[in-house]
Amino acid sequence: MAIEDSPQEWTTTGTATPFQGAKTSVRTDHVVMPDGSVASRDYQVHPGSVAVLALDDAGRVTVLSQYRHPVRHKLWEIPAGLLDVPGENPLHAAQRELYEEAHIKAGDWRVLTDVYTSPGGSDEAVRIFLARDLSEAEGERFEVSEEEADMEHARVPLDELVRGVLAGQLHNTCLAVGVLALHAARSGAGGGLDALRPAEAPWPARPF
Repeated sequence: MAIEDSPQEWTTTGTATPFQGAKTSVRTDHVVMPDGSVASRDYQVHPGSVAVLALDDAGRVTVLSQYRHPVRHKLWEIPAGLLDVPGENPLHAAQRELYEEAHIKAGDWRVLTDVYTSPGGSDEAVRIFLARDLSEAEGERFEVSEEEADMEHARVPLDELVRGVLAGQLHNTCLAVGVLALHAARSGAGGGLDALRPAEAPWPARPF
């Protein structure tokens, strides 16, 4: 049998939204189980996100450090952001985030991988792009505020980031998944970097 995720939707007998926030909400669904019982499932409803693993010609990845209050940590991450506009093209969103957070543009874009960040408690889907052929963006830097005003930036060799993930020193989901996926692809898994999907590849989790 093929090891491949497949879409399914079990019968829902009722739903409620006990919390509605500015960007996300919490939903409670009453779902019919295979044995006929009905179970309540609470989860975060999320617009989706994009992230960018920007790789320069020296094999270094652009990373930034940002305070994340829920986990009380300042985490090293790759540029990322929400799909704020319903139906927005994920590539355009990724290009915007790379400009706003790192003031970088890229001439070559590929889809690195698509993930659900926490499918037991959230419907958040993230598309992680690989961006290459990097150069500094034109114009003034994007004005940042709140947590982003305290960001640190660095370019770190890919192998150093892989070691940090495996040593339990780096914890951000998109960074960990992105650097491990890129390391695997550069090693020839899946046909190598040239076999990565094009930047405009369909994304059923967040159609555009």
